[in-house]
Amino acid sequence: MREVLAEAAFQLFMERGFERTTVDDIVARAGVGRRSFFRYFPSKDDAVFPDHESCLADMTAFLDAADDTRDAVDVVLEAAGIVLRMYAANPEFSVQRYRLTRQVPGLRTYELSFVRRYERTFAGYLTRRWADAEDGALRAEVVAAAVVAAHNNGLRAWLRSGGEGDAEASVDHALGLVRRIWGEAGPAGAGGTSDDEVVVMVAPKGAPMWRVIQRVESALRED
Repeated sequence: MREVLAEAAFQLFMERGFERTTVDDIVARAGVGRRSFFRYFPSKDDAVFPDHESCLADMTAFLDAADDTRDAVDVVLEAAGIVLRMYAANPEFSVQRYRLTRQVPGLRTYELSFVRRYERTFAGYLTRRWADAEDGALRAEVVAAAVVAAHNNGLRAWLRSGGEGDAEASVDHALGLVRRIWGEAGPAGAGGTSDDEVVVMVAPKGAPMWRVIQRVESALRED
């Protein structure tokens, strides 16, 4: 019934517009009473996001069950993948919802409240894992924000494309930056991984600074 109501609501939002669609319209399209609607959704705004609550619950359960011997950042990145799979499971709906939230500021604000809940869940897990580390709580907040920002960057790129291509590849590319900076080193490191390479460059004494910088940039770009 929850899915039926959400589908009916979204059909009407796309046909008539969000503001001009009422709860009475939705229940009439779904063939149920108002009481049935409010049993599943507190408001018509909630019908736009029928999957976030269950996704958040799945993600929280995953973090709670994660092996504490694993790298904490890797665990959080894997948990972020649960959110991605929620979107990728129904590309057409996800793209339509993305376009709708761009048109209705109130829905965008509502969506951001979920994003903030995901971020707090990540931060809570990392804070626990890094409880004994110096600046552990601070690093937890920073890394959680970075994961959400990277995930959203990759996800929105895929949504803007109309759901074309590989959503996972788009998000993995963005999350890879977080993994390279924060992975493995954990809360005690300065960022990067234990496999980071060191580049040594020799420059003639008296070489102009612009030339030194140019050579450094060239060396860093080399594979």
